[in-house]
Amino acid sequence: MTAFIHEDFLLQSQVARTLYHDYAKHLPLIDYHNHLPPGEILNDKNFDNLAQIWLSGDHYKWRAMRANGIAEEYITGNKSDYEKFLAWAETVPNTLGNPLYHWTHLELSSYFGIDTLLNKDTAEAIWEESREKLQSPEFSTQSLLRKDNVVFLGTTDDPADALTTHEQLGQSHLPFDVSPSYRPDQALHLEKDSFPSWVQQLAEMTGKSISSYGELLAALDERIEAFDALGTRSSDHGMTDMVYEPASEAEAAAVFQKRINGEAVTTEEAAKYKTYTLLHLAERYAAKDWVMQLHLHPLRNTNTAMLQRLGGDSGFDAIHDQLPARPLAAFLDQLEQNGALPKTVLYSVNANNNNTLAAIAGSFQNSEIPGKVQVGTAWWFNDHIDGMENQMKSLASIGLISNFIGMLTDSRSFLSFSRHEYFRRILCNLIGTWVEEGKAPYDLKLLSTYVENICYYNAKKYFSI
Repeated sequence: MTAFIHEDFLLQSQVARTLYHDYAKHLPLIDYHNHLPPGEILNDKNFDNLAQIWLSGDHYKWRAMRANGIAEEYITGNKSDYEKFLAWAETVPNTLGNPLYHWTHLELSSYFGIDTLLNKDTAEAIWEESREKLQSPEFSTQSLLRKDNVVFLGTTDDPADALTTHEQLGQSHLPFDVSPSYRPDQALHLEKDSFPSWVQQLAEMTGKSISSYGELLAALDERIEAFDALGTRSSDHGMTDMVYEPASEAEAAAVFQKRINGEAVTTEEAAKYKTYTLLHLAERYAAKDWVMQLHLHPLRNTNTAMLQRLGGDSGFDAIHDQLPARPLAAFLDQLEQNGALPKTVLYSVNANNNNTLAAIAGSFQNSEIPGKVQVGTAWWFNDHIDGMENQMKSLASIGLISNFIGMLTDSRSFLSFSRHEYFRRILCNLIGTWVEEGKAPYDLKLLSTYVENICYYNAKKYFSI
């Protein structure tokens, strides 16, 4: 009987199989947005078992386990690693139709050579076989990155982070680059309770007082220089609401002062502050030739009781239905008018916005950088087969998929690079389907150029790698 994960997994035509095996499969990986801890790369960490490398911090799996009726103590609680793994193994057979079913078995096959389906009956044998392998040198973090042919990683880092680990990684002579990505969300979301304490952390990092808005901008600019010196290629912003409320620096400064003084700020005031601050940062990114990534529309922390119990990033976020067109277009337009629009990638966790983003991106292109404003790959709740295909169909229909910069993991797991394989198989199958349906010619030179560029070369050029 053929294994579930086999060499032609998801490849439903000969065209798809040729494109994947001959052109996509062996290309290096550029993972320009992930949440991997750089310290675990520097220390070449080994994980003790599958629970540690699979379940720690993975809110995708946590949500599935909760939906399967698993008690929280087996998810984020104090149960042993093995007990948590057994709870996940019990859940896996119930995930058909969810990408977790594919990812789980793709990772077991790709990394461990295990083709057995995971369930409560096979869990013990899979646990033992994988645990023995995980503790070998071939499964250290650096070895895994080499095995996956990763050439570039963009981690997610706060301006108040010390970056000492990245400095050490830069001196390690590894066969891949690990670059910090500038994530100043804390600087923008001044409505959060954590804002004053974060400003103090940034002040301590720079060794300078931050008691005015001008000093805040100067500190953010100083950290941009520090990031740039370590090879940063992009910034990253998580935007629950895309806002655009034109304001002067004086108006933004007044809002900042009110907040630092402990006064409440209105929604309009916060929007003015965010707009001016993000415009300021974007102009700096353009000057550095960085890419600006805008992750739009997550609805954060929808379950207050669980937020209070577990904190944020625990699997209780959802999809926001905010309409982004007017504020997003106005924001990009202002940067264009200022001659300071950086390369920009637009992601929305709401798939209903795919066409909107593709149309807006098409309004801000130029002759110097093909695909200067990009629609990013299907993100978060959309990184499944239907989501990826729909995003690519939308981009192809409204823009040019030929300039698409392809896949990223957005993950905290060192086994998640198989998602690049997943994406490449889906891409090749989609193009193969177009050929089979007579929507594209069987011109292997043309089709292979699309595949190779989308899987690797477009991102290499776009991020100046």
